[in-house]
Amino acid sequence: MVNYLSGLVFVILLLIGAALVIPIGLGHPIPAVVLGAVWLLGDVILSSAIQMAAQWERAVVFRLGRFRNVRGPGVFLIAPLIDQFRRVDTRVQAIQISRQQVITKDNVPVSVDGVLFFKVDSAADAIIKVQDYHFAISQYARTSLRDVIGQMTLDQLLSEREQIERAIAAHVEKDTKDWGLEVVGIRMEDIDMPEELKKMMSRQASAEREKRATITKAEGDKEAAVNLAAAARTMRESPGAMQLRTLQTIDGLGPTSSNTVVLAVPVEIIDSLVQFGRALRDSGSISPGPLDR
Repeated sequence: MVNYLSGLVFVILLLIGAALVIPIGLGHPIPAVVLGAVWLLGDVILSSAIQMAAQWERAVVFRLGRFRNVRGPGVFLIAPLIDQFRRVDTRVQAIQISRQQVITKDNVPVSVDGVLFFKVDSAADAIIKVQDYHFAISQYARTSLRDVIGQMTLDQLLSEREQIERAIAAHVEKDTKDWGLEVVGIRMEDIDMPEELKKMMSRQASAEREKRATITKAEGDKEAAVNLAAAARTMRESPGAMQLRTLQTIDGLGPTSSNTVVLAVPVEIIDSLVQFGRALRDSGSISPGPLDR
């Protein structure tokens, strides 16, 4: 954040000094020059003492090389010439984890990249305990990603992506917490595999889909067979069911002259006729027919 307040104070003091020095310089040039130089030096020192930090910033102040305190947000004062400070951004920051090749637990080479999200939890620790916390945490995320994925199989890497990301984040945060950093999360962007392995997985997925389709069709055929068997049992147990079904079929044909209707006589009726014929034969009313031969 640009410190406009310090610049504004410098300009105001400079104008005041000019208003004081110019009248003196008209009669006494040398004292005016000395006074102007002293005023300008004091202006620079005083304006540099006024500093400002944004809402998302913290200033780590050092006095004569030793840590003094953390200032901000807002306006704060430092002792010119003996105090120095470092600004630290406390917002969530994203660092790209460059692509690297990793060998999974089942010896499959994969290329993985990702993004690390973190924020500074302690500005003093982030400045004092590590030289460059951006670079340090990015390198630690790379090694943690390689270590965690190396303990997983390819199937786990593809199916348990969120669990692996959480494991990597926990691994990184565990060892960087002392640096004053908080890991918000890690996201793996792309997992690239050899072309041969991609083709094999594609064929496996296709075979799995065909297997599921075959199983579904077999289950449908089985269910249809069960329903047909149940209908057959119902018709066998109810003598009038077959006649009713026959009448429904005839009604569904419609009054079309081109239709040839063949009526199936139920077995029960044929059996009744045979028994009736035998009874007549036994009584001597008729001679034996072809049904009795």
